[in-house]
Amino acid sequence: MASALDITAATVDPALLDLPWHLPLEDWPDENIASLPKGLSRHTVRFAHLSGYVIAIKETLADLAKREYEMLRNLGKLDVPCVEPFAIINNRTDSAGNELPSVLITRHLKFSLPYRAMWSQGLRPETATRLVDALALLLVRLHIAGFFWGDVSLSNTLFRRDAGSFAAYLVDAETGHLYDSGLSNGQRENDLEIARVNIAGELMDLVASGNAAPGVDPVATSERIMKKYRELWVELTGAETFDLAEKWKINRRIKRLNELGFDIDEMTIRTSETGSQLKIQPKVVDAGHHARRLIRLTGLDVEENQARRLLNDLDEYRRDNLRASADEEVLAHEWLSNVFEPVVLAIPKEFSGRLEPAEIFHQVLEHRWYLSENAGKDVTLAAAVDSYVKTVLVHRRDEEALITPTTGSITMPNPVKSGVIQVEEDDEDADWRDLV
Repeated sequence: MASALDITAATVDPALLDLPWHLPLEDWPDENIASLPKGLSRHTVRFAHLSGYVIAIKETLADLAKREYEMLRNLGKLDVPCVEPFAIINNRTDSAGNELPSVLITRHLKFSLPYRAMWSQGLRPETATRLVDALALLLVRLHIAGFFWGDVSLSNTLFRRDAGSFAAYLVDAETGHLYDSGLSNGQRENDLEIARVNIAGELMDLVASGNAAPGVDPVATSERIMKKYRELWVELTGAETFDLAEKWKINRRIKRLNELGFDIDEMTIRTSETGSQLKIQPKVVDAGHHARRLIRLTGLDVEENQARRLLNDLDEYRRDNLRASADEEVLAHEWLSNVFEPVVLAIPKEFSGRLEPAEIFHQVLEHRWYLSENAGKDVTLAAAVDSYVKTVLVHRRDEEALITPTTGSITMPNPVKSGVIQVEEDDEDADWRDLV
């Protein structure tokens, strides 16, 4: 006889009780399973339908489930990119009364894919580089928040499109620790070394299995995260000294941080004993500079590079329609109504799940630029949308929708040999494109 479940949930959803918790995840019926690509895991992980969305379910020990659930909630409060914790379920038993593992449930991150779902003709060097760059930025943000990951890898990360780049999200926080006092240099270097070794191993596995295009260098690519991370860390946290007459360098530092997508919430400024020099050092930086400006002006909540791209178009619209009586907010509303929304609404309903609206808008702008170059004249936005839908979007598969074959459990030591979701890469941006 099955015992009463012990459920701790961040969001109350009665439909959670209807799922077959008396069965091991491996034995769940197909009607409950959402067929989505996933990465490697030490645990059995399945995706399931729940009230019109998808959840990820991981079987684990009760203490580990509780610890990771709380860690993900704390990271979410710090505005760190990570999956959203949904619930923990303990006290599971099968119909014979045998104990089953506890589960940690998180919401599936829409429009995201694990790195292993990004190959077809082979993971290209440009794509591997962009993934590593996104992971380096994520690691910097985690370290600034005082989080030691302990298992940095491509497999423990999800990636979403971000206007030609990728945005990385932490998936597995099982080994992580959050320190109120911040991380020491030794802890940061330890995480970096873990990242270097894990990424090299993951890419070597792709090369050995024939799923990497010629030119992918696992060692060089894995070492790139060290270089990229250190560059970002110095820019975001390093001290800078200059003469008192060069106070303009304070604004230059702030502008560089803004261009990287960060705002300074706090900065220390000290003068030398002689008063002839200044030393500045950012103390608190906050990611999402462009995303915050866009959401303030338009209400659109998108990735940072997408926000940067949309803001560039919005600024062009403002320059072309500048009126003395119209402030920035009014013109932003006009741009949203007259430019952005018509593009999104022009996408046929059957294609609406293939990309996020912000990514579609970015790609339409890129497509328009190429059409104009080829035609030797400006192509209208309406014509660009029509061409994009007919020649580009029609060939894509949904990145939001469910994908077959059904996902099963994949254990960490074993390379994926079959049942793989393969993805062709874009000719222009080395992204994932058609799921086959």
